[in-house]
Amino acid sequence: MEPAPGPQEKYQLITRNLQEVLGEDKLMAILKERELKIYWGTATTGKPHVAYFVPMSKIADFLKAGCEVTILFADLHAYLDNMKAPWELLELRTRYYENVIKAVLESIGVPLEKLKFVRGTDYQLSKEYTLDVYRISSMVTQHDAKKAGAEVVKEVEHPLLSGLLYPSLQALDEEYLKVDAQFGGVDQRKIFTFAEKYLPSLGYAKRVHLMNPMVPGLTGSKMSSSEEDSKIDLLDRKEDVKKKLKKAFCEPGNVENNGVLSFIKHVLFPLKSEFVVLREEKWGGNKTYTAYEALEKDFAEQVVHPGDLKNSVEVALNKLLDPIREKFNSPELKKLTNAAYPDPSKAKPAEKGTKNSEPENVVPSRLDIRVGKVISVEKHPDADSLYVEKIDVGEPEPRTVVSGLVQFVPKEQLQDRLVVLLCNLKPQKMRGVESQGMVLCASSLGEPRLVEPLDPPAGCCAGERVYVEGYESGQPDEELKPKKKVFEKLQADFRVSEDCVAQWKQRNFLTKLGRVSCKSLKGGSIS
Repeated sequence: MEPAPGPQEKYQLITRNLQEVLGEDKLMAILKERELKIYWGTATTGKPHVAYFVPMSKIADFLKAGCEVTILFADLHAYLDNMKAPWELLELRTRYYENVIKAVLESIGVPLEKLKFVRGTDYQLSKEYTLDVYRISSMVTQHDAKKAGAEVVKEVEHPLLSGLLYPSLQALDEEYLKVDAQFGGVDQRKIFTFAEKYLPSLGYAKRVHLMNPMVPGLTGSKMSSSEEDSKIDLLDRKEDVKKKLKKAFCEPGNVENNGVLSFIKHVLFPLKSEFVVLREEKWGGNKTYTAYEALEKDFAEQVVHPGDLKNSVEVALNKLLDPIREKFNSPELKKLTNAAYPDPSKAKPAEKGTKNSEPENVVPSRLDIRVGKVISVEKHPDADSLYVEKIDVGEPEPRTVVSGLVQFVPKEQLQDRLVVLLCNLKPQKMRGVESQGMVLCASSLGEPRLVEPLDPPAGCCAGERVYVEGYESGQPDEELKPKKKVFEKLQADFRVSEDCVAQWKQRNFLTKLGRVSCKSLKGGSIS
């Protein structure tokens, strides 16, 4: 077993490949006393791209140095930044980010159990945080707020007030996440110095700030989620990776603003401690570099050809992307990806905002969800994967419900169990048996697929109403019209929280006795 690194070794691991550190003395002082608490945040806007491997490889360094690392999915920030993430897509995009960032970390061997994952809206809507937003707003000048967000918040002709709030919220995150340091790109520097100026005014400590250099995109400028040609998406197919790398800026001998070289320096070398340039024997054969500086020198002197460099990066990058592609090949994650980033060309005219189009009021109170008690369970006579259940939902006669739970839940575990039943779907024949409802279940997002029926609170009675927090008063539709897809639209935002509570847009499913939950499928979907 290797001995634990000392303060100086930890400092070297934490700061290697960084462009700048604000608060070096404080950083060393903390390391001499205890482990550093640090966070990295990402606004859940466009699809994450391969440049995300850069902060992820630094997070691997932080963990090697013994740091306590928190990853913040800044969902509220994404909305405030000129609505880069529309409100109706915010929950879906946050779920997409959670899954893809975890997949990136797993692909480079970072143990997820050592990380803490937090959403901004988990605490940013609290009374205390909101009061601090007002407090800091009373101190910050418009000039300082605009200057702080200049390199991060999207610039538009008519800026919104929300963009001016962005730096204040990011500063407050340091206090509410209870960290010693924040890590980000050097484009965050003005927000970091803003935080150092204003947090002490609220009586909070000044934090350490660690900054990565900005990795050039494939076009030579900053790699951006909103510039398609500048980036390789984490889910791009191998042929797309090849095509984009082929077009990438990689001028012979030019090491400035070279996105291909930068990716090798900031991702591939820290992960593997070496890089192999693949070449045909007639051009000297393969060559292994154990120091980035030697590779850069050979490229500058045109010993290494851009074509060989690109081909070698393509092979190495696809090895990193393969497990991510495989994970997102599951039906659940494919569905999530399409819902979070819908194709604008496939939007219906009413969705695009044509005149005379009234947005339909799609709210959870339109669903007739009740507690049900399973009276009997039998195998479907004509389908091995289906059960036919009789479920008491407080009506004179029990309902007949067909559900595809045979391979997931043993018959004896359903018998006499309390379940959560959607009661106002249009009755539908399933292999000759009419189903008069749907048992709502939690499902895992990965493979193998796991399914658990939702559990009402103990003590509930058949027929009790299940509602979403904040939507207690509305009347459910008598019957949901299939063409309107009301349930499907709402179901896109159903999920299981990290403490196994059923939610719609982070609002809990409730009965009068408490929260609806599942046994173990944290972060799962609900259908």
